[in-house]
Amino acid sequence: MSKKVVTFGEIMLRLQPDNYLRFVQVDHLEATFGGGEANVSVSLANYGLDSVYVTKLPKHEIGQAAVNSLRKYGVDTSKITRGGDRVGIYYNEKGASQRGSKCIYDRAHSAIAEAVPADFNWDEIFEGAEWFHFTGITPAVSDSLAEITLEAAKKAKEHGLTVSCDLNYRGKLWSKEKAGKVMGEICKYVDVCIANEEDAADVFGIAASSTDVTTGKLNREGYIEVAQKLTERFGFKKVAITLRESISANDNNWSAMLYTDGQAYFSKKYALRIVDRVGGGDSFGGGLIYSCVNEFDPQATIEFAVAASALKHTIEGDFNLVTVDEVNKLAGGDGSGRIQR
Repeated sequence: MSKKVVTFGEIMLRLQPDNYLRFVQVDHLEATFGGGEANVSVSLANYGLDSVYVTKLPKHEIGQAAVNSLRKYGVDTSKITRGGDRVGIYYNEKGASQRGSKCIYDRAHSAIAEAVPADFNWDEIFEGAEWFHFTGITPAVSDSLAEITLEAAKKAKEHGLTVSCDLNYRGKLWSKEKAGKVMGEICKYVDVCIANEEDAADVFGIAASSTDVTTGKLNREGYIEVAQKLTERFGFKKVAITLRESISANDNNWSAMLYTDGQAYFSKKYALRIVDRVGGGDSFGGGLIYSCVNEFDPQATIEFAVAASALKHTIEGDFNLVTVDEVNKLAGGDGSGRIQR
């Protein structure tokens, strides 16, 4: 039997101008769907795992379209609660060169934001599962969702699941102070912490020394210290930190570190020419979870996760539509991009 992973969060309608056009230039927008945990769920389904996505969506056609977008790639949507009135929306404008991308949220009063604890039967949802994943975006959406996320993490631990959380701080959703307080409680039930080069500083005030994310200067040793401090505070079994060196909106250097059992493992570094960076961190999380569930050794785990994410940066939309073989090929050193015949 394939191994069962449960993810929980908000899937949104993504509206975006064509190519690199700005919002003010267009009279139509492309509509797709995406969201942190949904993106992870699609990755895991593509890798052959039993991937279960949990959320709340309206019964109307837009809600059904969101469900269909997940079913298309083999995600189990049977645990999605139906109800409420709104699907959250985000507008995405792709940046280029020195102009950064821009994301505008319209997600207040969405079905999942107004969900209540009784909407989810976690004992039933976690039956037969090995892993539970969520991000820091989910409890940031509303106070009720923060309560539900905490309950889910506790229940997952009661059922013996491994719990992972991508900190994913979003300043447009909550303050650093509130994030630190809420996530500080939830992370007591987390085994695997995922973060980017800024999250630990934004949420918990734990910053890497000699690092400036604006200029792209990252200090590897500083992130070992960050992982050590996170582990000491919360007892995490693993801490994975993505390291993005932003040269421009189109060109980034991409690598990551995995800290486990007192040892740090760094991946190789990829020079990315970006097609779409939305979902890049989620694709890393998906690769990391797949590697852990399949008991890869630490170096192989971080190499698979980073390679998966490097490939996602070449794909339009939120979802990482790659196979295990494609990821292994890149992780094994074949990044030539030559045509396959």
